[in-house]
Amino acid sequence: MNKGRLEAFSDGVIAIIITIMVLEMKVPHDASFQGLVGLLPVFLSYVLSFIYVGIYWNNHHHMLQASTRVNGSVLWANLHLLFWLSLFPFATGWMGENHFAPLPSIVYGVVLLAAAIAYWMLQQCIISAEGEGSRLRRAIGRDWKGKLSPLLYLTAILLTFVRPWLAQTIYVLVALMWLVPDRRIESGFRGDA
Repeated sequence: MNKGRLEAFSDGVIAIIITIMVLEMKVPHDASFQGLVGLLPVFLSYVLSFIYVGIYWNNHHHMLQASTRVNGSVLWANLHLLFWLSLFPFATGWMGENHFAPLPSIVYGVVLLAAAIAYWMLQQCIISAEGEGSRLRRAIGRDWKGKLSPLLYLTAILLTFVRPWLAQTIYVLVALMWLVPDRRIESGFRGDA
């Protein structure tokens, strides 16, 4: 099966997710600085989620570039990932509109955790379709970021009950951790040349 359709479909869904997130930010009816200040939690939630969606898009692109084969399992795993990513606008809007209140922050963390698990599942399906000798398997190595992220999300979800600001800090730190360029897959391509 050609992976081009999978890539194009995924890119389209991710573009729609970003569009929906930005449309959730309502224009203030007040033309003053105070009107903008009231939107700060919504804007900060949007920025964090935009970064996360961008990270997923970038890593998804690299992962598919490293793959050579797409089968039914990969298609379903990809849809599973897109499902969780499609919940980002809801979780982002709810958390921002409610000024990072505990329950919306927990839901946001659950969506982050579920997306991370879904990404890992997609990665495993691709490796399974291509065999343990696949470029992706070699490129991801020990995958310390992939293993650490779900643990940090779970920690943040639990911390929300006691220290909501600390949970938000963890969400930001995980995003920053993934913003550092991950050259594993590109290095894997050079190793195949």
